[in-house]
Amino acid sequence: MADQLQALTRALSEHQARLRSCTACPEMIGPVVHGQPVPSPVMLIGQAPGVKEGPAGRPFAWTAGKTLFKWFMPLGLDEAAFRQRVYMAAVCRCYPGKQPKGGDRVPSKDEIARCGQWLATEYDLLKPGLIIPVGKLAIARFLPVGRLADVVGRVHRITLPGGHQTDLAPLPHPSGLSTWFKTQPGRGLTEQALTLIGDHPAWRSLLDV
Repeated sequence: MADQLQALTRALSEHQARLRSCTACPEMIGPVVHGQPVPSPVMLIGQAPGVKEGPAGRPFAWTAGKTLFKWFMPLGLDEAAFRQRVYMAAVCRCYPGKQPKGGDRVPSKDEIARCGQWLATEYDLLKPGLIIPVGKLAIARFLPVGRLADVVGRVHRITLPGGHQTDLAPLPHPSGLSTWFKTQPGRGLTEQALTLIGDHPAWRSLLDV
């Protein structure tokens, strides 16, 4: 088992080295942002890094990250432990830039598709038991999303492109601009989703490390 984990860590490190050299999307602003090469049964998939994440060199490095990691503290992992035990990915790995009228630009369908090839490799390598997509853009990679209330607070069984079946536990984006997770029904559904994550066997395995 130790040899398998070491081999998987090497494969993830090599994958991330290739990812860091990606220049497929000319409108995206580097550097590429990714988490640690963690051979984990749990994947967290964000939307895209913000303006602060590139210089920091890690995902969820700013205000939204503070909220996100507060959510996971009662489940047994502080920020440092989370980063060491959960594989952190995103729909797009570079900062999309600003919209002309303010706010971050939403990645285009082509950009999402190109970056999706990196995600597909990660699914194949990790074969995760639990995926936690954060925010509508990330959730929409797996499920149709009309309203967050229709998908948050439940575990969805899905089949990934390579045929691997896994569980999906969506969360809202912890942006400081969002009020959805602070008011009902969003607050209750977010708490319900976190309870389901904390009870999931893949998550529980992280606490035994």
